[in-house]
Amino acid sequence: MATSSLPQPKNSLPSTQRFLHFNEIKENTITMPDDTLSAVLMVSSVNFALKNEDEQDAVIGAYVNFLNNISFPIKIIIQSRELNIDNYLNDLKVKEHAQTNELLKQQTTEYISFVTELVSLGRIMSKRFYVIVSYNALSDDKKGFVNRLFSSFNPISSIKMEEQKFLKLRKELSRRVDTVLSGLESMGLNVVELDTQSIIELFYDVYNPETAKNQSLGSVEQIRVSQ
Repeated sequence: MATSSLPQPKNSLPSTQRFLHFNEIKENTITMPDDTLSAVLMVSSVNFALKNEDEQDAVIGAYVNFLNNISFPIKIIIQSRELNIDNYLNDLKVKEHAQTNELLKQQTTEYISFVTELVSLGRIMSKRFYVIVSYNALSDDKKGFVNRLFSSFNPISSIKMEEQKFLKLRKELSRRVDTVLSGLESMGLNVVELDTQSIIELFYDVYNPETAKNQSLGSVEQIRVSQ
């Protein structure tokens, strides 16, 4: 007696988007499932040890004032990556071959050898500093953006925030961003708010550190996101 079974659905690979714990990245903003909006500021570093005592006191005073002037939590993230100077060395080699002055050509050759040897002696790390500023009208005092982003591994569904609501919350977030930005600049730091393209590239680098070394991400206009 022949038996038959119902056709089984084809297995489909889960979309990467299911494992990213935010809804959208648009208009320089990250939106979370609970309607929290977050902006990312990239901040320069300062060599505190090289400053004299008066300069150190000024930096400390500015930092104290900065903390006293904000009434909301922020997140500070330090990203360490092994410095890849292959492109830099390739550019130097191009300049070396194009150099017509023999003395300058020899100096370029020696400099390339010096940098190559220096890198071979040990790993050179680069550090980037980010400040996450968030706003949520209802639950801003709850768990912060970074903790929500990395502490849960359950897939989430994509929820589109209404445009009017988004614009209202983004206006409040912008006020916080301005406060943090001016406070950091008062310490002599250079601060820039990441745009949509830069935020996407940041996540691409975080989730794909090895791939990002050899394959850059295309323009945000060329990226298609599956729902």
